[in-house]
Parts: sequence; structure tokens; C-alpha cells
Amino acid sequence: MDHAVEKEYQTPFELIDGKVVMMSPRPRVRHAVIAGTIYRMFANHLMGKRCTALPDGVDLILDDKNHFIPDAMIVCDPDKIKDTCVEGAPDLVVEVLSPSTAKRDRGDKAKAYAQAGVRVYWIVSIETRSIEVYHNEDGRFELVQVYTYYSEADRARNAELLEEHREEEADMPYAIPVELDHGFDITLADIFEN
Repeated sequence: MDHAVEKEYQTPFELIDGKVVMMSPRPRVRHAVIAGTIYRMFANHLMGKRCTALPDGVDLILDDKNHFIPDAMIVCDPDKIKDTCVEGAPDLVVEVLSPSTAKRDRGDKAKAYAQAGVRVYWIVSIETRSIEVYHNEDGRFELVQVYTYYSEADRARNAELLEEHREEEADMPYAIPVELDHGFDITLADIFEN
């Protein structure tokens, strides 16, 4: 793959379906904190294991037309990890939504990730304190679950309503299973509480 085009640009960019899309030079603080927290939890759990967690800022080259910079990813095939980038589909990709990227993260990028063979895709919304988890089904992502964080204060304010709907509350999971490693769950509070 030809990486010469990337060297011409000082501002970070992504190549989406062959089109150059400029990225904002720096993410907002909340965006960076959430992405960093997720990466740190991945990295701490996976240390010394088969899969490797990679943070925001690592170039991902899916093919000649799709070069991305995900907010976090997990790669289980060490041959895909090169000196300057990851080449080929990671096993799990995380994108934290921002107003300028939400449409692409849900649209063209999601389609490219799925077609390339990414197994699991997380879309994180800071505004709704939620994470959408998608699984790859024959080159297309299918939504498996939306995990939404409710603080203890949220639950206390709505205690009466939750009491009336106790069965529905049981369906609101507090943790997200990271399917790539059995028994690896991340609690929503660890991601969104602060």
C-alpha cells in the first residue's frame, strides 16, 4: 500500500472510500478521556495475552481506499500490527462520536469496517452515556445491544418508576462483555461515571 499521500498532510485525515476527510487536530477533552479510559481498560486486561489493545492515534489501513484512525481497537493477529500502522481488519473497533464525525462513524466508516471483517464495533455516545455494540454478520453490522449508563443519582431520582418496572430494570446491564476474551467485562460506571 502506498503511504506517500499521508506524508503530504500535517493535519490528521482519514481516507474514506477513496476520499480524503480532514480531522479536527485535537479532540475535545471528554472525547479523549472516554477513548483513553476504554483503551486503558482493554490494555490492562489484555496485557500478556494473545490480543493487543491500541489507542487513538494509531493509523488503520483496511485497504487502498479506507485509512482510519479509530479511538481504540483490539487486534488479535500480531501480523497485522506494523511499525507505523495496523494493516487489515482489527477484531474490535471503538469510535467515540463527536458532532463532526457521527454521520461518518455510523455510515461510511461502519460499512467499511464491516466489509473488511471487523468482528465487533462499538459506537460510544458521550451525550447519551451509551455504547452501541454491533457484531459482524456476513459483512454487515447487526446491533446486538445498547448499553446505557445510569448513575446512582439517576436511579434514586427515578426509584418509584424503577420499582414499578423492576423486570425492565433487570434488562439494563451494568457491564459490557468484551467478547474477544471470555470473562472480560467493562462496567459502564468505569467509562462514564466521571
